[in-house]
Amino acid sequence: MADRTAKIERKTKETDVTVELNLDGEGKYEIDSGVGFLDHMLTHLSKHGKIDLIVKAKGDLEVDAHHTVEDIAICLGEGLIKALGDKKGIARYGNSSVPMEDTLANIALDLSGRSSCVYNVNYGTEKIGDFDVECIEEMLRSFSNNGKFNLHVNVPYGTNSHHIAEAVFKAMGQALAEAVKIVGGDIPSTKGIL
Repeated sequence: MADRTAKIERKTKETDVTVELNLDGEGKYEIDSGVGFLDHMLTHLSKHGKIDLIVKAKGDLEVDAHHTVEDIAICLGEGLIKALGDKKGIARYGNSSVPMEDTLANIALDLSGRSSCVYNVNYGTEKIGDFDVECIEEMLRSFSNNGKFNLHVNVPYGTNSHHIAEAVFKAMGQALAEAVKIVGGDIPSTKGIL
């Protein structure tokens, strides 16, 4: 099997980001984005997705976390595409339903080569600590756009904002692990490409 790893670097006037990933990993992670809550969520993505993940980022946090979150997501998406290669043999689809105490998060995704993000999540607070919850949607949308996959995020209920976010990232990891799994030998599409 081909090596399904990637390293993506992105440097702008706002951020300096490096992301390394291994789709056939064990869920090992080294994450330092400068945004504590984001680090916490990315560890869940790695651990529950069995994706080895290294994220190093410096951003204009004196403004807010938005640019850092977005640019990490861009790198994650580009890294996913690079690591998947021609997508030969992948399951393509993944879904997961994860409970987290008062919350249930449902994720469905399709590594189709086309981006779309549907995000139906309501938080009871605007912030989790000092982290703006709107950055979660921004991150997942940027990840989907740059990774060229369909992503549907639905949280039918939940009251604790931290639990909601954590359930989303755990479910995201599990769905991604299912979708990238090698299950055959051909491209899973009648078009012959993804």
